[in-house]
Amino acid sequence: MRHFITILSHEVRMLLVNPSTYIAATLFLAVMGFFFTGILQDYSKAAQEVSPAEVFFQIFWFPVLFMVPLLTMKCLAEERRLGTIETLLTTPVTTTEVVLGKYFASYLLYAALWASTGGFFYILHRFAGDMRFLDPGPLIGGYLFVAVSGLLFIAIGVFASSLSRNQAVAGILAFTMLFALIFGLGFLHDAAWLDREVLHPVREIVGYAQVVAHREDFTRGVVDTRQLLFYLSGTVVALIFSILGVEARLLHN
Repeated sequence: MRHFITILSHEVRMLLVNPSTYIAATLFLAVMGFFFTGILQDYSKAAQEVSPAEVFFQIFWFPVLFMVPLLTMKCLAEERRLGTIETLLTTPVTTTEVVLGKYFASYLLYAALWASTGGFFYILHRFAGDMRFLDPGPLIGGYLFVAVSGLLFIAIGVFASSLSRNQAVAGILAFTMLFALIFGLGFLHDAAWLDREVLHPVREIVGYAQVVAHREDFTRGVVDTRQLLFYLSGTVVALIFSILGVEARLLHN
């Protein structure tokens, strides 16, 4: 792993000089700011039972489904399309270092975009001056959920990018897998045919992987180690498949 830091710093620099990064960041903040403004308008009309932070993190799926594919679809697919990944791997650099460097560069940008939304709550505090709007439990729990779940979401995006030379196809694959994880498993968990006794273990597994339920627990201040294990183990598995996918493509070529 001697070259990991070099690859990571290179990928971060490439993201920082790429105009599309700033376009994506501007769109992200504009959309999230629009949602945040809508939340405050609802609170100005009538008292709500939950804090603004808890409502704000309910829309976590939007940047996941649309920003994660944009951040990750080029990382491996474009390298394979241009043939630069073969050249890169002829140097004393391993596939693991390349995949991890690109993964952590995308994750850092994803985390930075979410961290920038903290400015919304700072502005709210400065102008409202009411700490009831800044309930630390949902706020800290929500950002912790974003940080932990983002590990898996970005890993899924990188895995999707390792499956195709076409970045548009990689983006669609990432969107599909993320949608299936966040919403598909929820629909499956509510399916009536899973109520059968013989399928009880399957229902337990599907229930364990309910991302929306995890978000609810985190924003209530409940951090379950089983949920942490789910995201960490899922991240490792997705990255291993990404590495194997790149190596398999190289051998095939």
